[in-house]
Amino acid sequence: MDDQAAQDNLPIFQRIKDYLLAEIAAGRWREGDVIPSEQALVKQFGVSRMTVNRAVRELTTEQVLTRRQGSGTYVAQQKYQATLLEIKSIADEIRARGHVHRSSLQLLERAKAGEPLAKQFALAPELALFHSLIVHYENGVPIQVEDRWVNPALAPDYMVQDFSAITPNEYLMAAAPLQGATYSIEALSPPRDIADMLAVDTRQACLVLRRQTRSGGQVASIATMWHPGHRYQFAGSFA
Repeated sequence: MDDQAAQDNLPIFQRIKDYLLAEIAAGRWREGDVIPSEQALVKQFGVSRMTVNRAVRELTTEQVLTRRQGSGTYVAQQKYQATLLEIKSIADEIRARGHVHRSSLQLLERAKAGEPLAKQFALAPELALFHSLIVHYENGVPIQVEDRWVNPALAPDYMVQDFSAITPNEYLMAAAPLQGATYSIEALSPPRDIADMLAVDTRQACLVLRRQTRSGGQVASIATMWHPGHRYQFAGSFA
């Protein structure tokens, strides 16, 4: 199926969402700009008000747009930039400390999403995702195991990247420009395979960062990153 046929098979509300996202990505509407009214979009696409309202409502929920009562709908400020954790490459963090980064690819595969991941990606369970498992080292010491699932629709060349020369984060930032992210951090004891990769005991606590990134109105990747608690800390600041 070619790109145009795939586009034609999308639900109409999704086509409207994609149009609005494309206009924002192209810079035709910037943060704070008002977008066309729902009535104007109804006329442009020849659809019902309900269909347009769903597209706009979903983009508002995703914090791409913001509504102002009696004023209109505007392009929202990108909230992810204010989070405590910057979305940056671990290789850059290590180099910024004047240290040497290297990585070891443990697994790179194409696998079915399955029910739990499919729900998080909003995809059918039988569809395939890309999956990588990488150990990152700082001056030869393992400091992170990165277990990442990736949406092939947004990062089609993921499987052919040389992850000894580029990190998944660096590739994804170029292939699927960041729209937003959610994350959580908790302390957990690592399973045996993770403990072995980090060269720690299974009784030692690890700091586990789980992060979901979004691009183009879709989930781009879901990563679980394990860090040995005695070697790693998270920090941030507000201006």
